[in-house]
Amino acid sequence: MKYLLSLCAFILFFSCTSQKSTSKYSKIEYEATPCFGFCPVFKMTINPDRTAVFEAEHFNFNDKPSKDEFSKPREGTFKGTIKQEDYNKLVALLDGLDVKNLNDKYGEKNVTDLPSSHLRINFADGTSKHVEDYGKHGSEKLSEVYKFFEDLRKNQQWTKVK
Repeated sequence: MKYLLSLCAFILFFSCTSQKSTSKYSKIEYEATPCFGFCPVFKMTINPDRTAVFEAEHFNFNDKPSKDEFSKPREGTFKGTIKQEDYNKLVALLDGLDVKNLNDKYGEKNVTDLPSSHLRINFADGTSKHVEDYGKHGSEKLSEVYKFFEDLRKNQQWTKVK
């Protein structure tokens, strides 16, 4: 009996330690396109290990942009690791969206000067979802995700690589 109990304890111990917490998202990508003003233009890709690439085109770092920035070269490519608490918040925001059931497209294209956003999610099960939102007003929860990505540009540690 004590051998059986020891065997059960051994199996339970190793089954608990061998389980890894894996993300349901294999890649999270957000892209903000230009408008006829000073909208930030960038693309950010985040992996489940929290490593990220931030491709900054224009209007990402200056709080008082000017027309002169249109003629400047792109701002650069940056790499970093998203803070654990921010990554957890992003996952919670995406979970709250029920991403797989979102519409593929949002927004009215009757107005021609609004930016678009592209949210591309690759899931660990091999499926993916691309949500295009012209005007960035698809839903309140989507707008919250867009703002979160825009904040990540400034509240993370980024290292310029190009």
